[in-house]
Amino acid sequence: MNIENVEKADHLTLLAIWESSVRATHDFLTEEDLQALKPLILEQYFDSVDLRCAKNSNGEILGFCGVHNNNIEMLFISPDVRGKGIGTLLASYAIKSQGATKVDVNEQNQQALGFYQHIGFSVTGRSPVDGQGKPYPLLHMLL
Repeated sequence: MNIENVEKADHLTLLAIWESSVRATHDFLTEEDLQALKPLILEQYFDSVDLRCAKNSNGEILGFCGVHNNNIEMLFISPDVRGKGIGTLLASYAIKSQGATKVDVNEQNQQALGFYQHIGFSVTGRSPVDGQGKPYPLLHMLL
């Protein structure tokens, strides 16, 4: 498994991974919320983070991570390879090479909360709404 820079040409692949991952782990999001996020991610969010991806030996992207201001803004893994260490690999890279020390997690996403706690993050605070002002509380975590 290699961690590589992301090219603009990879953005649609990343968006597909994001959507399949969100559908597998964010069952609290409405379809309307998910569809509203897609263009924001593609047109704004990917360009606002230091983006890296995990590729297998065939060059297939299996997951990605974006860091901004020491915060893991996005970490998504293709659902068919979850639990195989790719998230840990990307998070470790983000911490060691991109200076990540913080992450916000949707409170309803217990899998993500457990993952970040497992790799050393602790909850330090809570916001009642997400970044779009929607009623999806965020847990603020620090390494």
